[in-house]
Amino acid sequence: MRFGPITIEKAEGAILAHAMAAGDKRLRKAHRLTAEDVRMLRDAGVREVVAAVLDPDDLDEDAAARRIAAALDAAHVEARPPATGRVNLHASEAGVFLVDRTVIDAINGIDPAITIATLDPFATVQAGQMVATVKIIPFAVPENLVAQAEIACAAREAFSVKPFAPQRVGLVQTVLPGVKSSVLDKTARITEARLARSESRLTGEARPPHEEERVAAAIRAQIADNDMILVFGASAVCDEDDVIPAAIRRVGGTVSRVGMPVDPGNLLVVGTLEGKPVIGAPGCARSPKLNGFDWVLDRLAAGLQVSPEEIAGMGVGGLLMEIPTRPQPREVAAKPAPAKVWAVLLAAGQSRRMGARNKLLADFAGKPLVRRTAERVAESRAADTVAVLGHEADAVSQALSGLDLRHVKNEDFATGLASSLKAGIRALPPSAAGALVALADMPEVATADFDRLIETFATAGGQAIVRATHGGKRGNPVILPRALFAEVERLEGDTGARHIIESAPLEVIDVELGAAASLDVDTPEALRAAGGVLSVEGR
Repeated sequence: MRFGPITIEKAEGAILAHAMAAGDKRLRKAHRLTAEDVRMLRDAGVREVVAAVLDPDDLDEDAAARRIAAALDAAHVEARPPATGRVNLHASEAGVFLVDRTVIDAINGIDPAITIATLDPFATVQAGQMVATVKIIPFAVPENLVAQAEIACAAREAFSVKPFAPQRVGLVQTVLPGVKSSVLDKTARITEARLARSESRLTGEARPPHEEERVAAAIRAQIADNDMILVFGASAVCDEDDVIPAAIRRVGGTVSRVGMPVDPGNLLVVGTLEGKPVIGAPGCARSPKLNGFDWVLDRLAAGLQVSPEEIAGMGVGGLLMEIPTRPQPREVAAKPAPAKVWAVLLAAGQSRRMGARNKLLADFAGKPLVRRTAERVAESRAADTVAVLGHEADAVSQALSGLDLRHVKNEDFATGLASSLKAGIRALPPSAAGALVALADMPEVATADFDRLIETFATAGGQAIVRATHGGKRGNPVILPRALFAEVERLEGDTGARHIIESAPLEVIDVELGAAASLDVDTPEALRAAGGVLSVEGR
């Protein structure tokens, strides 16, 4: 492949390195120039372009990425169509991600032009989640390099998803004087939520006193009808002969491990009885936040063995996010400054179901819908607001004139919601602890609603996902903490942040806003019902 400036007379068939205009036509980066493109560029006075010219033995970026992705041995993983030299690979089932580093390193070691990136080994994934991506860096690569990558792929399975097998789980929670039933009830609910990701379920619960004999009897009573037993102690395990490990041995079980090098999660007990796992859960597992218990639970639900040696190897990467509510957290930090939330107002959509009319310019009580929403966001406690424009950007910008907003134009708005969300997140400053993602077509969300979401985010220390709900069902707006901004870059097409929210190892706090959280105006009928009026011209 040859790259650099070439005269316009020799440009037919070349691949543009940069977007440019040819008369009224805009030519995108990586566009292959046709004879008509060359004529229009010449007529516009262009004498040379920066482009790539493929050699006879070159494969263009999409063809190369497609071949490498097709050669990968990856069970329960499916490849999406290539675009801009990238093929994304997604889990076809929920489970645990497994990866062979030697294969990935071999592919990445062939040439810097060929890259493959994956999730961490043993990551928990949901169906449809991206687990790996093949990316060709230049516009084309020699075919022999792609052939080398195919050979590396054939060596052994590169990665896979080990699907979850739903488990029947018995729960034992021990009790001491002063233990509140509300704490036990909450633990049961959180445990059920943890099990839901593998479609496992609790079949029953026992709450015996925190005594070896009574705990042993509770385990014995549940083992026959379940695939796994989880035991939460009223007092933390502090020795391999403490109540929970002693109770497992008392009923004929074995204890393979007391303690793990993952924090939170140190005080885990791993045992078996009649070939079934019996897990003594650490106290931090009463919180929904990620801890070492999750790592072991998900592997077991996927049918993977968790040996003492494997647990001993979890220390690297095992320092997880602190759970401040647990007794004696690692460090007592100074009270942080209030978390700054910036608003991202998504106003780039094409209103396809409105025909030729732009719903954001519809009249609501004398104001365009987009201005009505923007004013409410701007009046909220958000530190500042970024409005993402795209379709009919000039008209929408005019509707927002005079408001204290930053405008960002999404040139790729036609590809769907993901590109607008990415454009908005990229525009936020380093001081933004969270992004309040607001849809411009939701006419009933009030300033007070935005403030409730922001206050909830601040109360959670800026570390939780905050989501509006209607009748307990998820809705909008949503606040994403900075820890998830990088995940937004993985989104594609007409998808929002729903998958990020559902798969992130962060607490999700729902704030009930009522019907406002689910009312958008995607059709002329819905818009009229909400009190909006579309003019004939859509302005």
